[in-house]
Amino acid sequence: MSLFDETDAASPVPVRIDVRRGNPTDEELAAIVAVVTEAYAAEQAGAVAAPARRPSGWQLTRRALRTSIDRRGGWGGFRG
Repeated sequence: MSLFDETDAASPVPVRIDVRRGNPTDEELAAIVAVVTEAYAAEQAGAVAAPARRPSGWQLTRRALRTSIDRRGGWGGFRG
């Protein structure tokens, strides 16, 4: 496990850590980086898209809606 994305290992982006309080040791900083990196990797692995649902049998057999009737022509075309 590394701090950098494996796809762009040639030019890694440096990580910036701001300590707001206290004076952590190098081991403490390394521990928090390891914990956060592992949590990020676990979240990234779990963030997968849901598989596409297949249409049901009802959706496959439904018919298209009827188009509206053109009433401008009147009864002129009727020869009955």
